[in-house]
Amino acid sequence: MGRPDRIDVRLAPRPRAGKIAGGAASDRKFATARRTRIASGALCCAARCRDAAAPRRIRYSHRSAARQCGHCQQHNIRGDTMSRVLQSVLMAIVLWMGSAPGVVNAHPLDPALLELVESAGGVIEVAWHVPATTQVALRPVLPQRCITQSAPESVAEEQRVTTRWRVDCGGASLVGERIVIEGLRERGTDALVRVALLNGRVVQTVLRGDQPDFTVPPGITRMQVFADYLRLGVLHILTGFDHLLFVLGLVLLVSGWRRLVWTITAFTLGHSVTLALATLDIVSFSSRVMEALIALTIFAVAVELVRDAKERGSWMLRAPWAVAFAFGLLHGFGFAGALAEVGLPPHEIPAALFAFNVGIEAGQLMFVAVVLATRMLLRATPVQWPAAAARIPAYVIGSLAAYWIIDRTLSVLA
Repeated sequence: MGRPDRIDVRLAPRPRAGKIAGGAASDRKFATARRTRIASGALCCAARCRDAAAPRRIRYSHRSAARQCGHCQQHNIRGDTMSRVLQSVLMAIVLWMGSAPGVVNAHPLDPALLELVESAGGVIEVAWHVPATTQVALRPVLPQRCITQSAPESVAEEQRVTTRWRVDCGGASLVGERIVIEGLRERGTDALVRVALLNGRVVQTVLRGDQPDFTVPPGITRMQVFADYLRLGVLHILTGFDHLLFVLGLVLLVSGWRRLVWTITAFTLGHSVTLALATLDIVSFSSRVMEALIALTIFAVAVELVRDAKERGSWMLRAPWAVAFAFGLLHGFGFAGALAEVGLPPHEIPAALFAFNVGIEAGQLMFVAVVLATRMLLRATPVQWPAAAARIPAYVIGSLAAYWIIDRTLSVLA
C-alpha cells in the first residue's frame, strides 16, 4: 500500500498543481491554525495532526505531517509540564500560607492594650493586654515616680495574655507624664493606650513603632479619636486575611465595573449594620460561631469560582449584591469582635465607631484597587497563560476557607 500513495503524490499533475496554486492559502491557513493551537492547547493541535495525516489531503506530504505531529507532541509535553508546575506552585502557596500563623489563624487586629485607671491617693490600676502570638517582648514604661505596689499577675486567654498590677504615683495625676511602649518597632505593630483620669475623663491614643511614646494630656479632641480609630480600621482590614480573601473572591467572581461597585458597596453596608449593632450591644452572637460562618462564606465564593461557565447560573451570579450584603452581615460580627478587643472611648463612641468603619472601607478599597491593577497587568503581559492558571486563586481561597471551617468548628464544639 505504500507504492500507490507514492504514485498519487508524485505523478498526478493536477494535485501537484493544486498544491502549488494553493500554497499561499495553505500558508495562511497554517498560520491561523497555529495561532488557534496556541490559544486552545493540545486539543486543537491534535486535530491539526489528524487532518495533516488524512489520506484525502494531498497538500501536505507524509513527512510534513510527521513534523507537525511531532511538534504537537512537544506542545502536549510542554502543556503537561506547565500543568505540573502550576500544581506545584499551588501546593507551595497553600503550604506556605498554611505554615504562616497570621494567615491561617486569621486574627486580624492584635494591637497591645495598656489600660491605666487613676484612683484616690495617686494609686494606678494597670492592665496590660498583649496578643498570645507575640514573639517580641512588649513592655510598658511608666513614669519613674510610679512605684509598684503589687506583684504582676498574668492570666492567659485564648488570644490574649492579660497582666494586672498596681502602682503608686505619689498622689499626683498622670496628666503631663510621659508613657512609653518598648518593642513596637521590632514587632511591627501598634499599641492602644487608654488612661482613665480621676476627674472622669478618658484619654486614649495609638502608639506606633515610629512614635512609641506620648505625654498624657488633660483631655483628647474628637478629631484625635477619629484619626486613631481610622488607622485601626485600616489596620484591621489589611491584616484580616479571611475578610480580604472574601473580597478577592468577589472581585474575581463579578464581571463589569458597575456590578462590582454595587457588590462591594452592598458588602460594606452589610458589615456596617452588624458592626454598629454588635458594638452597641443591641445584638449579640457567639464570636466563635460567627468566625466559622465567615469561613463558610469564603468557601461558598471559592466553590462558585471553580464552576464551569455554563453552570454559573446560580443566585450568587444573578444577584451578587444581595449575596454580598447577606454575607457582609456575618463579617460585621467579626469586625465587631476585633473592635471589642481594643474597646471604645466612653465619651466618643459614635466618632470612634464611624472612624473605624471608614477605615475598614478605605483599606478595602485599597485592596480592591491593588487586585484590579494586578489583573490588568497580568492581562497586558505578552504571555499565554494556561487555562489552569485562572483557577489558582480559587483553589487557594477554597483550601484556606476549608481549613478555617474545620478549625473554627472544632473550636466551637470544644
